[in-house]
Amino acid sequence: MKGLIGILLVVWLVIGAAAAFQRGYFGDDREVNCKTFGDTALTIVAGPLNYVGVNPKIDCKTPQPSK
Repeated sequence: MKGLIGILLVVWLVIGAAAAFQRGYFGDDREVNCKTFGDTALTIVAGPLNYVGVNPKIDCKTPQPSK
């Protein structure tokens, strides 16, 4: 049973990575920041749900250093 769950988890994440690739999240021209990283991670975790209309986005605000 553990092996089946492991295989399903890997397949789920591979499908999510494929969706992120199709959306262009792995391009060299993308700026790396909290929002782009979060969007990419959520897309991968959402897996096959991306193909039924889920388009996860994140709105993150990182704290600025004090002056």
